[in-house]
Amino acid sequence: MPKRVLVIVPFPLDDEGVANRRLQASAIDLGPDIQFDFEPVKAGAALLDSFHDSMLADLALYEVGMSAQERGYDAVCSDTMSDSGVNALRSLLDIPVIGPGRASYLTALMLGQRFSVLTQWDGWIPIYQKGVHDAGLDAHCASIRSINMRPDLKNLLGGKEEVVFPLLLAEAQRCIEDGADVICLGSTTMHQAHGFLTENLPVPVINPGPLSYAIAHMLLVTGLSQSHSFYHQPEVPKQGMTAAMLDAARAYEAGQE
Repeated sequence: MPKRVLVIVPFPLDDEGVANRRLQASAIDLGPDIQFDFEPVKAGAALLDSFHDSMLADLALYEVGMSAQERGYDAVCSDTMSDSGVNALRSLLDIPVIGPGRASYLTALMLGQRFSVLTQWDGWIPIYQKGVHDAGLDAHCASIRSINMRPDLKNLLGGKEEVVFPLLLAEAQRCIEDGADVICLGSTTMHQAHGFLTENLPVPVINPGPLSYAIAHMLLVTGLSQSHSFYHQPEVPKQGMTAAMLDAARAYEAGQE
């Protein structure tokens, strides 16, 4: 039986939107012994552009992942550089839980001394500032640069390559001028630009989604998972309350359409 990994999509997307996210898995071949299932949240943040949205995203992703172990999954990946829901899920679950944000920053330091985050939108910059700071890596972050183009969370960069890719390349070159040895793509929604940037830049470019899948695979192969010495398990977990909250939120959102 292959190992099963749940990838939690941070927005309540339809099948087409989830399929665009699932394309990330085609960028890395981990063999037939592992499979990745992509599941969107029931309701939650609109754009992840604020601390308000970060709070909603934490709850929404936690709700999807809290039953992952019971459902037979062997690991969980959060499909957002904000690492939403990761800490709470690590506290609850015994199986590995991976966030692409911290995974990207720490991997960058295995490849170079300083990294930059290249993002699509200014609204996401606080996500990276918080993630870098929480990991204690401020001194290793050369810069955070953005082309400030509002994201299309369903279609991602599809159909906009001729406009977006050159803008990202120019900003990535400025990251290198800032002193970056490695560039981290600032969103899993930017995965379509990874090949183009890799081909046109002299430094490694980290694609966060596939990286998190590879780390999930590595942790499963080595039998490692998060430490409950730090991620303390709750004495009174309230999965039922959380599920009821998100079911109500989904019903509310449906009524607003």
